[in-house]
Amino acid sequence: TQNDFMVICNVAKILELVVPLMEHPSETFLATIEEDLMKLIIKYGMTVVQHCVSCLGAVVNKVTQNYKFVWACFNRYYGALSKLKSQHQEDPNSTILTANKPALLRSLFTVGALCRHFDFDQEDFKGNSKVNIKDKVLELLMYFTKHSDEEVQTKAIIGLGFAFIQHPSLMFEQEVKTLYNSILSDKNCSVNLKIQVLKNLQTYLQEEDTRMQQADRDWKKVAKQEDLKEMGDISSGMSSSIMQLYLKQVLEAFFHTQSNVRHFALNVIALTLNQGLIHPVQCVPYLIAMGTDPEPSMRNKADQQLVEIDKKYAGFIHMKAVAGMKMSYQVQQAINTCPKDPVRGFRHDESSSALCSHLYSMIRGNRQHRRAFLISLLNLFDDTAKTEVNMLLYIADNLACFPYQTQEEPLFIMHHIDITLSVSGSNLLQSFKESMVKDKKKERKPSSDEETESDSNSGSDSESEEEASKPRRLRKRVESDSDSDEENDINSVMKCLPENSAPLIEFANVSQGILLLLMLKQHLKNLCGFSDSKIQKYSPSESAKVYDKAINRKTGVHFHPKQTLDFLRSDMANSKITEEVKRSIVKQYLDVSKL
Repeated sequence: TQNDFMVICNVAKILELVVPLMEHPSETFLATIEEDLMKLIIKYGMTVVQHCVSCLGAVVNKVTQNYKFVWACFNRYYGALSKLKSQHQEDPNSTILTANKPALLRSLFTVGALCRHFDFDQEDFKGNSKVNIKDKVLELLMYFTKHSDEEVQTKAIIGLGFAFIQHPSLMFEQEVKTLYNSILSDKNCSVNLKIQVLKNLQTYLQEEDTRMQQADRDWKKVAKQEDLKEMGDISSGMSSSIMQLYLKQVLEAFFHTQSNVRHFALNVIALTLNQGLIHPVQCVPYLIAMGTDPEPSMRNKADQQLVEIDKKYAGFIHMKAVAGMKMSYQVQQAINTCPKDPVRGFRHDESSSALCSHLYSMIRGNRQHRRAFLISLLNLFDDTAKTEVNMLLYIADNLACFPYQTQEEPLFIMHHIDITLSVSGSNLLQSFKESMVKDKKKERKPSSDEETESDSNSGSDSESEEEASKPRRLRKRVESDSDSDEENDINSVMKCLPENSAPLIEFANVSQGILLLLMLKQHLKNLCGFSDSKIQKYSPSESAKVYDKAINRKTGVHFHPKQTLDFLRSDMANSKITEEVKRSIVKQYLDVSKL
């Protein structure tokens, strides 16, 4: 049963730790252990093989030096692999291969496991042969990573991972870099292979960590006589270079839809950062993004890494905060199972807290950083920033739900929303009005090119005057907001719409940012219970003390920007222009000018 295997594995672990400490163990005892371990390696599954090879490594390398015994076992599996490879080269569809698949899988795994614990290029194993064993093993395993059967590929990659622990320098080989990076970055590549590559890197880093700690303990024993400098430099330099090669692809795995791929990617990054193998600044935006993961264990792990980085390097988090927010939106997009629904920026639970609330709480303590961060986010709503509408919704959600503590924080946002609106808002309305006038003018122009200059000029002049006067009358009506009902307003604007509907769609798109800011301001006002005069009086240059009072949050106030949600759900940006769509855009125009 499963329990029996667990017992075997743990007994092997005990022997691995204890046998090297025994004084004068008897020959027969050692020989029996070796024989029994070998039987288990040949017969049982992966977990047992791993533990038994590890135990055999300790017994042979540290105690018996019975290298011939291990060499024979290695050759048995290595020979089988070579034979299967040449059969496959001759005829990839041969039935012999299908029959031999279990043997192939076992050989790939066992050759790797043996290479992890024994360095077969030592003379003790191969004698005075000139063959380079590690390169031969690499070549064999690499051959099977290109196999058509995914199970074979996976076992070959596991075998490679084992071999790289004994010989990390193999990870610099071009073919290995290409294999690992293409598996990690290819969108269509199987999830199992991605996870296996990440597990390989994780195991390598864990082993390095154990090695370093062991070296540290050994060093302390002899510290008095030795020269400090040489200790530990070589191996950490190697793992640092290795992680630089694969870092970008591992970080990009954070954007995978499957949570277990993200899980292993985060483990690898955490190990890399804890060992100080890379400069942390490049990971900050990715960790901010992972802090929005739906799974609490992953969120906490990413947040913990950020706290550690913040302790050591003040200002890094703030420097990469906006990039991190944008990246967190990408992570949310990847996770979003229902593409019809817009990505939102708060948790759908009773707390409805902002997804990036941890990031904000790290920045809010420093007034200068906090303000710079908030202004950068608000600037994304400017029509010149050309931010996509769903990302604006995501950021507005976060701004609506951040854990503000003092009155200064929401007041500062509202103050800046007012400044943005006074510029962007009026520009937007102006350009909409102009498109109504200008496009009419173009339509009435004589279209044939043969017309003389003066002719077309004189013609269009009078016409444009007449046309221009109509929207002006209309404008007064829209702006004065007279008692005439909304229907009339919509109809009169509809009459002046240009034939070319591109400016309409453009307006609908650009105005979302402005609508979101208006809704956000209204939401913060309701949430904190501010009066208009309080908002008007606020000045960012006033001393901090005036607005240091805590916020009294109202309960049950939710941020629900209906117009933007409708805009995204109906996919208006890509929809056909029907009368109905035109009407809804005109209604939006009138709403914006009223607001």
